[in-house]
Amino acid sequence: MNVKYVVALILALQVSVSVCDVPEPSQELVDKYNQMRSTFMSRIMVLYNKVQEAAAPMVESAGQNDQTSLIKTFIEDMQEKPEAQALIKFLSGLTQEASPLVDKARLSLLGLYEKYLRPNHGDSLDSFINNHLKPFLDTVAPVPAQ
Repeated sequence: MNVKYVVALILALQVSVSVCDVPEPSQELVDKYNQMRSTFMSRIMVLYNKVQEAAAPMVESAGQNDQTSLIKTFIEDMQEKPEAQALIKFLSGLTQEASPLVDKARLSLLGLYEKYLRPNHGDSLDSFINNHLKPFLDTVAPVPAQ
């Protein structure tokens, strides 16, 4: 029953947003966003690799435990079931279908940011990112050399 309300709300929001004129972001802002996003994703990958390297000895030693071997066989059995494979196919298809909607929403939000927030708060946000956030991230998760 709640799903019906959620779908109705989403449709109502889509209609109300489609009636509004959402400004397009400038190419400069989109390029800046894409550059920051790619840098952030590379930082995430550095952190992921560090965690994976740190967890590798624990995972190897856990494989010798009887309880963990039971969990491992359970997970392997679940992966072989057709229901689990169908769920994985459904979720991957859903992400492929939702990707254009996410891109459109991202561009709309960038356009709204550029029109309403950037004139008043853009310089302070840029200063915060460059002077505070980037140096902190450089110590925690440096950008890999390209």
